[in-house]
Amino acid sequence: MNQESRIKNQEEILVRNVEEILPSREALRKKLAQGKPLRVKHGIDPTGPAIHLGRAVALWKLREFQDAGHTIVLIFGDFTARIGDPSDKDKRRPALTKEQIDANVNGYVRQIGKILTMAQVELHYNSEWHASRSQADLIALSRLLTVNQMLARRNFAQRFKEQKEIGIDEFLYPLLQGYDSVAIKSDIELGGTDQLFNLEAARVIQQALGQEPQFIMTTSMLLGLDGRKMSTSWGNIVTIIDEPGDMFGKLMSLKDELTTNYLQLTTRLSEQERKEIQAIQNPKEQKERLAFEMVKLYHGASAAKKAQEEFTNVFSQKQLPSEIQEIALPKGSYPITDLLIKTKLASSKSEARRLIEQRGVRINERTVESVDETVSLNDSFLIEKGRRHVVKIVAE
Repeated sequence: MNQESRIKNQEEILVRNVEEILPSREALRKKLAQGKPLRVKHGIDPTGPAIHLGRAVALWKLREFQDAGHTIVLIFGDFTARIGDPSDKDKRRPALTKEQIDANVNGYVRQIGKILTMAQVELHYNSEWHASRSQADLIALSRLLTVNQMLARRNFAQRFKEQKEIGIDEFLYPLLQGYDSVAIKSDIELGGTDQLFNLEAARVIQQALGQEPQFIMTTSMLLGLDGRKMSTSWGNIVTIIDEPGDMFGKLMSLKDELTTNYLQLTTRLSEQERKEIQAIQNPKEQKERLAFEMVKLYHGASAAKKAQEEFTNVFSQKQLPSEIQEIALPKGSYPITDLLIKTKLASSKSEARRLIEQRGVRINERTVESVDETVSLNDSFLIEKGRRHVVKIVAE
């Protein structure tokens, strides 16, 4: 890489989708200018099965560091996932089993490989060091931060004010995540803006234990499809392993005013290409371009073209999907919520109820109005969730 390209790449790292750099942007610019490979840390707690586009923002920033020759150090928080990151949470996270954590970790490696060159990634699990540390080590670590500092966090302060439960284990989380930086000798750590307290805790711990404090880079936050915080429980996410048709359709449901934000944070388009899309007057056409680029990024151009054609057929021309799954069930009567689960159109009764209440379920083009409806199966019928998910149920 020549000098001009290196400087351009450095500015890309420092600017694109970056909210804040600590202690300062200029200090990191000087550090990068030295031309020495940095150890760039990013921690991921495997608390869910799929990586959504919000998390991918930081992963693409890691890719920029990787392309510039720096060492990416990924830490899967298999130990800290037992607590769960309390950042920006208004209640305690449910505890995960070791089996759930292991299953999520295995899926993450494959998913991250869509963004990073995994053969060049230094990969760790933080149980490597935390599982063997003693109670005396934990007590010594806990002396480095105070309850006053913990309660100054916005979410803890709010929960304390509302007399909501705050676990002692939640206070341990930033200590354990901070020690991860010591264990791998991090030069810089990336995270979302909601992670700032944890990232700063790492600087305190590194300095106390004789290491040079890491730089901190926070990446911009991506809102969910509906404009709220991106959350799996609200169903407003797009994951990087969504099927092409699902990914395309979800992005077409994006609130119009969020399209520019998604173009900036989720695509790899140049500034000029983004401006060309933003100049399109029709919001639907803007989102269609966005959806095409996203499916192309994660699944390839041919999959993007097919997903676009399918969306046009199903939504614009009111046709059924070209491929409809068929499921055989015994004749009889079924609660609609049970049918949604049997057909895997819903993962739980609570999700089934939510879909029906949002008028998102149809049987033979008739909208289901009540969660208490019972459906008779004598021959066959089509059951739909939205326009993209259609199942044909036939009597055995």
